[in-house]
Amino acid sequence: MASLIEIRDMLALQGRMEAKQLSARLNTPQPMIDAMLSRLEAMGKARRIQEDPDGCLSGSCKSCPEGKACLREWWELPS
Repeated sequence: MASLIEIRDMLALQGRMEAKQLSARLNTPQPMIDAMLSRLEAMGKARRIQEDPDGCLSGSCKSCPEGKACLREWWELPS
């Protein structure tokens, strides 16, 4: 199982990543990665980046039945 330091180090090496990428690389369940990322964010050690909803090329995100599941969320270290 990954630690907070391993997640921070992975973000430092890769620049920015999605939680599912971190989960796969660190062989840790995604709910655990999500919780650890939230903790890093609360401590000011990681920053969440959400894609702009206006960035949808097809314009169908507003009526997406999955509740904007097509929008991606990235994590990076604060600058």
